[in-house]
Amino acid sequence: MKNYKNFIPLIGAKVDPVIYGVHPLSINKVDGGTVFMAEENGETLIIAVGKTWDFTGVAFEVDGKQCVAAPTTHANAQVLRKLFPFTAPIRVLHKDRTIGVGDRLGVATPGHIRVFQKYDAYPIFAQQSIRELNLTQRTYADVLDAATFAVYRDGYRKGFGADGDHLKTPAEVEMALKLGYTMITLDCSEHMHNEFEAMPLAELEKKYIAKPELEKKYIGKTFELEEGVAITFDAESFKRMAMVYGEVLDFATSMYQQFFTDGTYNADFEISIDETTTPTTPLQHFFIANELTLRGVKVATLAPRFCGEFQKGVDYIGDIQQFEAELRVHAAIARHFGYKLSLHSGSDKFMVFSIFGKLTKGRFHVKTAGTNWLEAMKLVAMVDPDLYREIHAFALSKFDEVTQYYHVTTDITRIPEVSTLADKDLVKLFNHNDARQLIHITYGPILSTKNADGEYLFKDRLYRLWKEYEEQYANLLFVHIGRHCEKLYRNIKG
Repeated sequence: MKNYKNFIPLIGAKVDPVIYGVHPLSINKVDGGTVFMAEENGETLIIAVGKTWDFTGVAFEVDGKQCVAAPTTHANAQVLRKLFPFTAPIRVLHKDRTIGVGDRLGVATPGHIRVFQKYDAYPIFAQQSIRELNLTQRTYADVLDAATFAVYRDGYRKGFGADGDHLKTPAEVEMALKLGYTMITLDCSEHMHNEFEAMPLAELEKKYIAKPELEKKYIGKTFELEEGVAITFDAESFKRMAMVYGEVLDFATSMYQQFFTDGTYNADFEISIDETTTPTTPLQHFFIANELTLRGVKVATLAPRFCGEFQKGVDYIGDIQQFEAELRVHAAIARHFGYKLSLHSGSDKFMVFSIFGKLTKGRFHVKTAGTNWLEAMKLVAMVDPDLYREIHAFALSKFDEVTQYYHVTTDITRIPEVSTLADKDLVKLFNHNDARQLIHITYGPILSTKNADGEYLFKDRLYRLWKEYEEQYANLLFVHIGRHCEKLYRNIKG
């Protein structure tokens, strides 16, 4: 048995906890005992002294005191959340600024914590979609537990949220809520009928299902918003949006009534209509928001599909002046109905951030995710060039397979051949859009593929590297996500 007693002399002594492998910000006294986190041969452990509470692990005794060395399991995360409420997620979307920083790997939160110690936005540390979980072979419990352990280890007490991201079914929503997730992003993409957007008018008229009550409410009507913004509905536009979004409204209403009205779950509700190639016009946005309001659906945030391209891992592609003009109206609509505007696929969209922060008047929700994975892979290129070269070649072989999951315009023929690059130049690939997107969208195969012996090709080696260089990874994230925040805050007054 390991000699866990080596950790104990620091309790109450004037010594540097780090000498003993202890994370100093994790030392907390509670209910007559002490709990802290420590490193032992590359493993992070929860050490409880004086009591064992309900931690499960190796029990031992020091000077008559009960102790336990507990691994970072789901059961022990639940105990931490009960003992130390700051390690459990809370509702944060009522705060002016919130940023989702999805962590596909379970190792990014220490870097994210540093960002939100500097900026006043509230973080959503636990944020994953079912698709991402399937590709990384993780669970919603894994995602939340990773955030809990990092928050406890690094003493982060400001509060954080947990987002059941892009959920599509009642079973998925219920699963996340039962685990304690404090925000649900309802993905309505499967209920949108975008075929009506570009359908010839004659065909639309044939297929249109008349809705006299709605027609009377909207067609020919103008709705005045703030600062001179006005929304006017014409007959054709109304008919198209009624057919595109009618089922979305029914679905969102039913999910809200099922999970958010009886007080069973303490969570915020976000509606996503961004998972489509068809931009959401301000007119459509107003129609959806108004109808949801009339049905009694209260959303904390709503995510339209903004004009232009929000592709993974690269900056905004499109007419920035059109984006700004439409965003001005989208933001006015959100304020009119009392929710925050949400920007999805927000990773690396530096061109739009200062505009977004300004026109939302500093009240926004922004989601990032894949950029944290890219920073992790940048670290690999920096500290283990041979491993990166191996992964890069594998990613190229998997590119065609994974493009079914993502809308990207990646051209892999434009990516420099890595055999021509010196080791020190590999990191420059992360300034190359096509190379970024290649690595961004192949994370699933990179993390899950096994060899003929059933061993992971890369996963175990990668996690050992990220553990060894966790301080460098945290610094990369602090700089990179900090750059996102700096741009978002640039034009916020007050």
